Amino acid sequence: MTEATATRPGRLPSLTTLRFVAAFLVFAYHAHYLGVFSNTSVQEWYNFITKSAGGIGVSFFFVLSGFVLTWGAKPTDTMARFWRRRFFKIFPSHAVVWLVIVAMLVISGTTTKAGPAVANLFLVNAWVPHMDNLVFAVNGVTWSLSAEIAFYLLFPFLILGINKIRADQLWYWAVGVAASAWSVPLLSKTFLPDTPMFPGYEQFSWPQMWFAYQFPLVRCLEFIAGILFARIVLSGRWVRIGPGPTALGVVAVYVASLWLPQLWAFAAPYSFPLGLLLSAVAASDRAGRRTLLVRRPLVWLGEISFAFFLIHLNVLNSAQAAFKGQWMGYGVFDRTSWSTPVAVLYLLGCLTVSIVLAWLLYRFVEVPVMRRWARPRPRRPVPVVDTDEVNAPTTTS
Repeated sequence: MTEATATRPGRLPSLTTLRFVAAFLVFAYHAHYLGVFSNTSVQEWYNFITKSAGGIGVSFFFVLSGFVLTWGAKPTDTMARFWRRRFFKIFPSHAVVWLVIVAMLVISGTTTKAGPAVANLFLVNAWVPHMDNLVFAVNGVTWSLSAEIAFYLLFPFLILGINKIRADQLWYWAVGVAASAWSVPLLSKTFLPDTPMFPGYEQFSWPQMWFAYQFPLVRCLEFIAGILFARIVLSGRWVRIGPGPTALGVVAVYVASLWLPQLWAFAAPYSFPLGLLLSAVAASDRAGRRTLLVRRPLVWLGEISFAFFLIHLNVLNSAQAAFKGQWMGYGVFDRTSWSTPVAVLYLLGCLTVSIVLAWLLYRFVEVPVMRRWARPRPRRPVPVVDTDEVNAPTTTS
């Protein structure tokens, strides 16, 4: 594995902060399934403004993965060491959350099929277009980790090829890869069957949705876009647009996505504006500019964002089950919707619990595991023995 530049480019604390922003968007998207607002107009408004939040949040993580892996690549790294670090970053925390959720399902008497549960544990659940609770079994958010695993396996080979692209051609490649993402929903609608329909949607089938949203090789386009944008910055080809204008561009694309057909709003529009945002923020960090994004509390939220991503959906689902009386046979208030102020407090409560549990997972699983196993232990030096001394005849007094 090689690096785009001869020297290491430094840390990117602002991008760490943005990881939590993306995780929060996914939280906000999943929260709309709870239907906590008793005011129908408010609930419909919330559903509308958050319907693309999950899509852009996941897309951000995919583009970010390609960007930061390229940014931190070392010429002395090996595939084995790279894959080892990625495994211990992802799998132990995921396995702990998986065990907790399975235990909760067993205690509550909820049944789940063994096959989908095992597929979820080993993070192969995004590879099979099967609607029978396979992709979303146990911990539904982990289909994206299934895609990330594919990205990690491909990265050492992708970076070798992308590093061969001439610096003056990188922008053309970034535009081309982002544009190709727009063809995915069209290919999905054209070549995949229109049945069975995906529950809750009438515009597309389950196979069409899987291909456009979950299929790891299709989502690799966003990962490749991240690699290309990192190379653009590292090779000195960045156009020096500031974080502010690029953030406004992302917001504009998000707002426009709310009126797109849902199959196109899942992933197609986001990789290019997100690549611009990541590049602008990385260039700002590289120049040493002190912005709000580098404040320690915000960076800390970014550091626990992976754990938050793993935990938040189960917190939302468990809270709903408890209030509906589906957890241990009784309900706390025996209702699931409230006035707008109470509903907002309810969601803030779920957010707070998710952050606290994420910190515990980060503090007691992710950090210790990474410190202990992410890198091979240095071998103890073999003591140098003086052969003349060993072979010298012994004497006695």
